[in-house]
Amino acid sequence: MNTEEFQNAILNWSQIHGRKDLPWQTNINAYSVWISEIMLQQTQVQTVIPYFKRFMARFPTISALATADINDVLHYWTGLGYYARARNMHKTAQLVSNKFSGQLPSMIEDLINLPGIGRSTAGAIRSIAFKKPAAILDGNVKRVLARYGGIKGWPGHSATSKELWGLAEAMSPSSQTDLYTQAMMDLGATVCTKNPDCKNCPVKSGCAAFKKGEIQSYPGKKPKKVLPIRRCCFLVISNNCGEILLQQNPLMGIWGGLWMFPQCEEISMINSKCEFMGFKLSTKKILAQRRHSFSHFHLDYYPIYIRAEISGAHLKNDRQDQLWYDPKNPKELGMPKPAVKIFEDLR
Repeated sequence: MNTEEFQNAILNWSQIHGRKDLPWQTNINAYSVWISEIMLQQTQVQTVIPYFKRFMARFPTISALATADINDVLHYWTGLGYYARARNMHKTAQLVSNKFSGQLPSMIEDLINLPGIGRSTAGAIRSIAFKKPAAILDGNVKRVLARYGGIKGWPGHSATSKELWGLAEAMSPSSQTDLYTQAMMDLGATVCTKNPDCKNCPVKSGCAAFKKGEIQSYPGKKPKKVLPIRRCCFLVISNNCGEILLQQNPLMGIWGGLWMFPQCEEISMINSKCEFMGFKLSTKKILAQRRHSFSHFHLDYYPIYIRAEISGAHLKNDRQDQLWYDPKNPKELGMPKPAVKIFEDLR
């Protein structure tokens, strides 16, 4: 199967079997393509759909996103994880508004210089929104090309990545780039999956892995790594009005810019932590330990419900990064998933 045959097979398959009803496939423009591509990074389509709809309703244009408060942006991202994506989107919207008159550029070089936009995302924007030649290499396409080209090794290794990019660029057409790009993503998402449906693959006749009967050997697996474990306590402090104390994390670091409960390292430190914050502890209830996993460590935490003898108005030093949050009349704040789950328990 030569390059032209491969391209035609992909496009013909897409006409019948490709996905055409995803929310970012209607009224296609560079902004919607960009938002969807960022949301789809390490996140399943079905998870992204409701987030994409809410986000686009609240921030329908780059200008709306650029002028929004970062707390508002993080609120509409709450639950998607990898919050640096949202912070980078906000920065990029502001840069595009100032440098490119509010329009995302079509050149790969300009796109990849914007925060949070890598080579594959830039290729998707250029090929789908602007219908100009560009290769993409998201997780789905990596799987298709690794199997088709018989490219061994974990795609995260530089040598393997370079080989995959070479094949992606060689196979990308100079016309119908929008249809081809979407078709490749669809093929990887619906046919060439972890457990592939090879009998319905339009390019199996040229697939090296299929010919060798080694489909599951491609792409190579990520080297296993034992993740370290960190531990802490989340202090769910309630005042006399039933409000809960929240603190905003610094913009840099884990859960940057998100609102979270005060923390301490050990249960034995709870009383001294409350005293340091200026609260007199009335009662406390320690709940079962829970785990939240990041890409590079596990966080084991105890939610500890604390009733403090304090009026609703009091906050030590009147800090701007603290507030009393009323669960019955919630504000739109960005929170990490553990905080959302704890508030669900409270309700």
